Amino acid sequence: MITAADTNVLLDVLFHDPAHEQPSEAALRQAAAEGGIVISDVVYAELSAGFADASVLDQFLNESGIQLITPLRAALHQAGRAWLTYARASQAGILCVDCGSSSRPNCRKCGSRLRGKQHLLADFLIGGHAMMHADRLLTRDRRHFKKYFPGLTLLHP
Repeated sequence: MITAADTNVLLDVLFHDPAHEQPSEAALRQAAAEGGIVISDVVYAELSAGFADASVLDQFLNESGIQLITPLRAALHQAGRAWLTYARASQAGILCVDCGSSSRPNCRKCGSRLRGKQHLLADFLIGGHAMMHADRLLTRDRRHFKKYFPGLTLLHP
């Protein structure tokens, strides 16, 4: 069973997050034992922000047995379609991460309607990659992936 890892789980381990490091590390060990771990180029890029030298990141990935897999066009297309669904829904306002309802808050200073994207395209690229290149996704962001990638099996640390 191949597991795609989301950036947040790897950051928990790399930067010793006090609340999440132990469960994330245990989930990564479990995933490695059950078949292996892959990441997308987007996860690699997000992780790179924490490393001045790519060789240190590459060493971590090699020692962890994590493989960087370039996404297929089908994965990119799936990510784009899921993002479009999200973008259309978010035009109605800011979306609740729990129930998906939207609200349209106003600026306290001028009264103008506030708009904002809560999830970037990168999140959808990670989901599309996991759908095409893995059997499941290891992430702490379950609600988002469950809503926009309903066929994707999720593993939570």
